[in-house]
Amino acid sequence: MVAVTPQVHAGAGAQARLGAVRLALSRVRNGPWLIFWIVLVAILVLPILLFLVVAVSPRLLGQGESWFTLDGFRQVLTGALARGAVDSLAVGTTAGVLATALGAAVAWVVVRTDVVGRRWWAGSMFALLLAPSYLVALGWERLLEPAGILDLLGVPDAGARTLLYGPVGVVVVLTMKGVPFAYLALSGALRGLGEEFEVAARVHGGGRLAAARIVAALVAPACWSAFAIVFAESVSDFGVAATLANDAHFPVATYTLYQAIDSFPVQFPQAAAVGWVLLAMAGLALAAQTRALRGRSYRVLGGRSRPARRHHLTGRLQVVVVTGLALLVAVGLGVPTVGAVAASLVNGLGSLVGDHQLTLANYSRVLQSPALRSPLLYSAGLATITATVTAVLGVVAARMLSTRGGRISGKVLDLLLLTAVALPGIVFAAGYIFTYNLPVVNRLGIHLYGTTGLLVLGYLATALPSTSRVLLGNVGQVQESLREAGRVHGSGAVASWLRTVLPLLARPILAAWVLTFAGTLLELPVSQLLYPPGHAPVSVGITKALANYDFGGGTAMEVIAILVALSVVGLVWALFRLLAPSGWQRVGGGTS
Repeated sequence: MVAVTPQVHAGAGAQARLGAVRLALSRVRNGPWLIFWIVLVAILVLPILLFLVVAVSPRLLGQGESWFTLDGFRQVLTGALARGAVDSLAVGTTAGVLATALGAAVAWVVVRTDVVGRRWWAGSMFALLLAPSYLVALGWERLLEPAGILDLLGVPDAGARTLLYGPVGVVVVLTMKGVPFAYLALSGALRGLGEEFEVAARVHGGGRLAAARIVAALVAPACWSAFAIVFAESVSDFGVAATLANDAHFPVATYTLYQAIDSFPVQFPQAAAVGWVLLAMAGLALAAQTRALRGRSYRVLGGRSRPARRHHLTGRLQVVVVTGLALLVAVGLGVPTVGAVAASLVNGLGSLVGDHQLTLANYSRVLQSPALRSPLLYSAGLATITATVTAVLGVVAARMLSTRGGRISGKVLDLLLLTAVALPGIVFAAGYIFTYNLPVVNRLGIHLYGTTGLLVLGYLATALPSTSRVLLGNVGQVQESLREAGRVHGSGAVASWLRTVLPLLARPILAAWVLTFAGTLLELPVSQLLYPPGHAPVSVGITKALANYDFGGGTAMEVIAILVALSVVGLVWALFRLLAPSGWQRVGGGTS
């Protein structure tokens, strides 16, 4: 038998204590990553997962008697819910095809010709991209509604009104919103495609039509990507569904989901089944894209590729192309803007009785009335918080995604963020209502339902996936040795990052902040479902004012909100130019 001495016991105890200290230090060192993952699970995973599960197992989450049922899906496939799903499918397909065709035409003209004002037309696509769909729809409504702007001017508009308040109007607005996505997808592909393929077709006796067919075949991946993006954006859109489609009594899937949540008692299983249908539609577009491109190679960009020459447009053709582009921008952006601004300057709009004079009284009323002014200030504050937190988390997520070595955590995060990008905002909002109103959540001491905190989390969940993808390219270009050099020279982890990495990423982080701020300020679906009682965001305030026939006040809120967004964007970039060191401004800024 071996005798155990006191010294052995003392040595083992010391090693155990040392191991405990190391474990504690390890936990402290990994604490920020643990908090990051807890935040992701809380805002992206749990709300969506639990909400979708209730469609097949209501009893599991206290929403019915059945452990497993497909009743929610049966209801979606019958009656008004079925019509909404079919309408969404038809509208999404039509808008996808039209937007892809128009986006391809704009991309070809801007990239491959010397059309007048090329940069201006490219900039107009970005302006249209940032305009919320519900504001575009509302601008058209103010012009063509009964007793609207055109009626006051005595312009016959009965035919146009009939088209607007129906499937045609819904498709037109969604197509205009989809054109920028298609343009961005196709312009990049055309820039990378050299002219040698067209020249080869012409050398072998082919005409312009044969060359065009070859180019169309080579940019097929971009065409399918454009169609998939526009289709997914159209079927998941809530802005047009809650305004123009609702006013036209044209049901679509996102609005039927909203009605199931907004009804009493709340029909969570039905809403979750509609959510599954929306996810299936997005998956359908991606599956069609994969099937169409399977087994083919589209690798055309190599070391010998040369930029294509720009085609010269003659005088008459120049006029035709510029007129077409102007008409496109007018339909998507110009006419809705004119409609909103004109409606905000007319007194008593919406009624043919009384005087209709040009006045600034609507703006004065918005700025002086707490009921109209408070939503704007409330949304501005929430947008500032959301943009700041999203920028921080977006950098963290982009760094994890760009880490070399392919960690499992990075792959899981990549899959999670890609899935979240495809989820409609209305599904996020419904998932938040369901999850954070569960009794078990309240028993855990989490009381977020009906609070501003839950609304901010909803904004964060919809903004973080796209922001992290936007920052991924810039973060991935930063060499790890820069931060390590800072550590070698005595700086801590945070100080080293601030001194070596932040100057390189300042401009893209600021761009991400600005985009998130502008998108959150005018966001509708999450705001509509999650705003706390008595604290309506500006998008809800606008729709409420218009629903109460206060067209002047509602449109004045629209105009002021857009001006606030543009002013904040301009102020932020002006402060960056004035206050940021010159080195920060040079990096990532090109030659400007």
